[in-house]
Amino acid sequence: MSDELKVLLVEDEDSMHRFLRPALAAQGYRVIEATTGAEGLRLAGSHNPDLVMLDLGLPDVDGIEVTRRLREWTRAPIIILSARGQESDKVQALDAGADDYLTKPFGLQELLARIRVARRHAEGRDPGAAGESVVRAGPLQIDLPRRRVLIEDREVRLTPIEYKLLVVLARNAGKVLTHHHLLKEVWGPGRAGQTQYLHVYMGHLRSKLETDPARPRLLITEPGVGYRLDAD
Repeated sequence: MSDELKVLLVEDEDSMHRFLRPALAAQGYRVIEATTGAEGLRLAGSHNPDLVMLDLGLPDVDGIEVTRRLREWTRAPIIILSARGQESDKVQALDAGADDYLTKPFGLQELLARIRVARRHAEGRDPGAAGESVVRAGPLQIDLPRRRVLIEDREVRLTPIEYKLLVVLARNAGKVLTHHHLLKEVWGPGRAGQTQYLHVYMGHLRSKLETDPARPRLLITEPGVGYRLDAD
């Protein structure tokens, strides 16, 4: 991993800085540190980081507002690190433009895995990048021109709605998509609040794609927030 890869850490807890600074440096990241939202926005503008890790409970500007401001000009992945575990906070952060959300405390290996997925997505190596005719995500392969779905080389037949939902998830593999986003993309704005459609069709997809639908490893639920397709 290049030592030029810059990570901006916006966090007001000294303990988190002490924990993450050496861990990220050991992975080859150059860590830029801020302790307030205003400082984070200033450093983001001057350093143009490759990835931002952001706490929500900052002493000056709320992290959700920082996310909105960053999204006005940068597409760098934003991973929220927060003690706030409420579903409403997660939904607001993701809808504001965050790519992922980890609730404190979290494990280092999980964080590093989320960073790898976010980086692949941002670098254009994400499944379904523009111009690609085949979407790949872990054991899943979608041949877009032929509308053909394979899971570990086994062809799976899907209904049109199941197929559309799967493609949206696969194009954003590793990223949490909120219920609202998925409903709007698949069913249109008129169904954006009717989560029962989503739950039913996710159940259908899992029954066709997962080895054990009761313990999914590909189509992951983020409780109360949405779903993500795990490409790892």
